[in-house]
Amino acid sequence: MNEAQPLRAGLWMLAAIGSFSTMAVAGRAVSLAHDTFEILLYRSIVSFGIVMIVGGTTGALRQVNTQNMRLHLLRNTAHFIGQNLWFYALALLPLAQVIALEFTSPIWVALLAPLVLGEMLTRRAGFAALVGFLGVVIVVRPEIGGLSPPMFAALASAIGFAFSALFTRKLTRTASITCIMFWLTLMQAIMGLLCAGADGQITLPTAQAMPWLALIGLSGLTAHFCLSNALSLAPATTVMPMDFLRLPVLTLIGLLLYGEPVDALVILGAALIFVANWLNLRPTRRIER
Repeated sequence: MNEAQPLRAGLWMLAAIGSFSTMAVAGRAVSLAHDTFEILLYRSIVSFGIVMIVGGTTGALRQVNTQNMRLHLLRNTAHFIGQNLWFYALALLPLAQVIALEFTSPIWVALLAPLVLGEMLTRRAGFAALVGFLGVVIVVRPEIGGLSPPMFAALASAIGFAFSALFTRKLTRTASITCIMFWLTLMQAIMGLLCAGADGQITLPTAQAMPWLALIGLSGLTAHFCLSNALSLAPATTVMPMDFLRLPVLTLIGLLLYGEPVDALVILGAALIFVANWLNLRPTRRIER
């Protein structure tokens, strides 16, 4: 196994953060016209088309194989469930609250990585995750007494994303990024079609919705490409806490685009999240046991 490269992984994660943020804005734009299953159906169709065009042009489709199909199915099922819950919460909650609750995901990653991947949970990674989680709690403090259904959905989506990240990390040990993206988009297109058509009705995209759905497909694929590259370069417990940076980014977007308020405690929570990422990205000088 290659030596971990946290700085290169960090650059890939910055690109992933930009893509995920773009997808959040586009997802909110079509949330009134389409349900979550339809959004994921159209997103996966667009993404699969991109994978086929780029992979066919570069010859990377030769890397696609049927090895580890059980692991691909587990990874994509976990992500499909998490993504549906995330889009549901996105339409009903302020961006900062959705992302803050989603950011319990690195806590689940840190706790589950030793069981799923056999990766060591270092004291520093555990402490960084706790600091980041404290920042999340500060951001969502008005709702701590009781979670509404959308907030519960956002929290549950974090567990789905955690399993997705762990299974992706495991897949990158034997599968190429193109192979992962191929099965990601194909399987989730099938899942989206089955779920969206379960009621016998699938809403076709309007002319206004089509550009947003295309942007969701493009940004979603780019985000997973960047995330998979990051997870191939560093352990999941190092990569996933970097995603905390999405909170201040989307809090600013919520303020500028939707007029969602930002107060001192939100800023404090975001500052703690930055500290957590800084702690997690510092070079390791010795092996921690």
